[in-house]
Amino acid sequence: MDNMSGARLRTQQRSRQSGRETSLWSSGLGMKLEAVTPFLGKYRPFVGRCCQTCTPKSWESLFHRSIMDLGFCDVILVKEENTRFRGWLVRRLCYFLWSLEQHIPPCWDAPQKVMESTGVQNVISGRAPAGAGEGQVPDLVKKEVQRILGHFQTPPRPFLLRLFSWVVLKVLNCLFLNVQLHKGHMKMVRKAAQAGSPLVLLSTHKSLLDGVLLPFVLLSQGLGVLRVAWDPRTCSPVLRALLRKLGGLFLPPEATLSLDSSDGVLARAVVHAAVEQLLVSGQPLLIFLEEPPGTQGPRLSALGQAWLGLVVQAVQVGVVPDAMLVPVAITYDLVPDAPCDTYHATAPLGLWTGMLAVLRSLRGWCRGRRVCVRVHLAQPFSLREYAVNARSCWGSRQTLEQLLQPIVLGQSTVVPDTEKEQGWTPVTGPLLALKAEDQLLVRRLSRHILNASVASSAVMSTAITATLLLFKHQKGVFLSQLLGEFSWLTEETLLRGFDVGFSGQLRGLVWHTLSLLQAHVALLRVHQGDLLVVVRPGPGLTHLARLSAELLPAFLSEAVGACAVRALLAGRVPPEGPWELQGIELLSQNELYRQVLLLLHLLPQDLLLLQPCQSSYCYCQEVLDRLIQCGLLVAEETPGSRLACDTGRQRLSARLLWKPSGDFTDSDSDDFEEAEGRYFRLSQQSRCPDFFLFLCRLLSPLLKAFAQAAAFLPMGQLPDTESGYTDQLLQFLRATAQEDGFFECADSGLAIRAVWTFRDLGVLQQKPSPAGPMLHLSPTFASRDNQEKLEQFIRQFVCS
Repeated sequence: MDNMSGARLRTQQRSRQSGRETSLWSSGLGMKLEAVTPFLGKYRPFVGRCCQTCTPKSWESLFHRSIMDLGFCDVILVKEENTRFRGWLVRRLCYFLWSLEQHIPPCWDAPQKVMESTGVQNVISGRAPAGAGEGQVPDLVKKEVQRILGHFQTPPRPFLLRLFSWVVLKVLNCLFLNVQLHKGHMKMVRKAAQAGSPLVLLSTHKSLLDGVLLPFVLLSQGLGVLRVAWDPRTCSPVLRALLRKLGGLFLPPEATLSLDSSDGVLARAVVHAAVEQLLVSGQPLLIFLEEPPGTQGPRLSALGQAWLGLVVQAVQVGVVPDAMLVPVAITYDLVPDAPCDTYHATAPLGLWTGMLAVLRSLRGWCRGRRVCVRVHLAQPFSLREYAVNARSCWGSRQTLEQLLQPIVLGQSTVVPDTEKEQGWTPVTGPLLALKAEDQLLVRRLSRHILNASVASSAVMSTAITATLLLFKHQKGVFLSQLLGEFSWLTEETLLRGFDVGFSGQLRGLVWHTLSLLQAHVALLRVHQGDLLVVVRPGPGLTHLARLSAELLPAFLSEAVGACAVRALLAGRVPPEGPWELQGIELLSQNELYRQVLLLLHLLPQDLLLLQPCQSSYCYCQEVLDRLIQCGLLVAEETPGSRLACDTGRQRLSARLLWKPSGDFTDSDSDDFEEAEGRYFRLSQQSRCPDFFLFLCRLLSPLLKAFAQAAAFLPMGQLPDTESGYTDQLLQFLRATAQEDGFFECADSGLAIRAVWTFRDLGVLQQKPSPAGPMLHLSPTFASRDNQEKLEQFIRQFVCS
């Protein structure tokens, strides 16, 4: 009896505590997370391995199974034990003492070596006129070289670096609950650095804080001063001068001039020589492969590809024997400086503007809304090894207009199994100086590294909660049910080889996440004592859609397959028909492959981020395997056909059952012929209908935006500039969202993707004019009939 009364008393205390937590949450105060064992004791996969097809030697040599057992460390957790001193005064000054003890190796830049480099000397000798006095013109050019070099870099100041690291440590502890880093990832990077080749870190770009946080992490781990390649558009002149003294690099504006410009030739020669000296000195370099947040443009950064092209050229000419490339990603619960509208680029960040932004963030986030951060350093791999092996995987390429337009218009039924050529990222001056083959190598390498960075990124709790609220329970869900589905979706994410960026008790995690999303979520108390979580209707749904996009890579293959099945069934059974009726239909493997290929060609490359070494056929097979593994499809044996599990009657002498991993030739088309007799049905398990709709809805914001863009064609005012027509489409998407309540697709980024996809598809044509390039409606899609065909083609993949 005493035990029962004690248990009842503890239950009442927990109930009263839960009520107090609810009132605290509603008043705007956040929750505290408890540091416990990994979430629910689930197995956490070790992510970040490099590609075994392109870099097999790096995959084997830079990894050991023992590093998987190493745990995480909080890089901003600095205590008395992290210094050489002890005492009560040390406990109060541990941040300052820790910053003084950081090892900062000398990073002397070599202007004289840059001046004496072969490329710069060739430009100087070519500029000297025949009648000039000896030494006069070279002195003028020398001053010009020094001016360009001063714009590019300055020697880092050790005292300023120590002072800045102390300030950054205090600010990060105020902004974030923790900054987690896997010790095994760090061990792989240290092992690659000890090999003697320079480290080149290539990172995603979620926040302007990335350029400050990553150098701090590497400095705290003893890897020296990280030289960051900043985008000059995001910084004011005063801030650029400060960042240069902290190790920042800025590409001079003359380097982006045309190839026939004399100033551009000199600037590019200086930049080439400076990057070569940087790599020879062994200083690590950080390049952002994504555009800065708030910038209108494609996902892949043109400036990042230009920097990567400089590194590739330095390795190819033999200045350094090799370079170790490290894919990097940073994930936040919520990005602190995320702009409200990513379509309109923000003004350059000034020094005082940045300080005010930090103060505003400190005031907002210190009210209990501090977030968690994960830094991911994937397995390094050899640039030279990739350059040798990747060229063997290159195949034919076609434009989107050649791939899809005949099928959209009903002029053809054959889907080409070739790579789509998509040139959304412009080629800047430094990259134009490379040969066409090397430019293609840099573009494919950028996609490969960005794929590795995204695959190694952890899924945060905000992404899981936003996905559940947006695609499963937009009308509301009880908190007890949300707790169960949070656990289910976390387990599904871990089973797909993606890590999660949180740990702790389930209820505390969900409370913390809801407190971060309180601007878009309302809590209502019901009479049963439970809480009802309701999404606030309106434009805030767009923010939840952006958060849910972080979860899409984990379920992308299944989402593509579910939308392909949806398109295959669209012409056979009504979409609102019962699941049992849809399960009667036989689905041919050839038909599934065809629908998957159509959807792959339609979706943008920066969303799919497929590995360039993977053929379309292999990805189709992967999609089908994923649908079978998750239980949505079951094999159907047709009468008279050989059983799928019967391998004894296969003629092994006719064709080998295995092929080399890089053999993506036309012989793969024979597998399509084998698949003619393979059929599948939708599974009739009770959980399948909801899971199928959930997967389809993951791609619905983008596909619905494309469908509404097709419906907008007869209403658009053309000709117009690209930005002007994008504004027109965005206003139409917002007006439509006000009517149907589907705000997820009323996003500026989706509007830009729709315009660019229609331009590649041949729906819109870009023509020069005195006012600049203008978009026109192509004659092919000027007819209403073809516009309806385009809309129907897209809507077959959309799940209502």
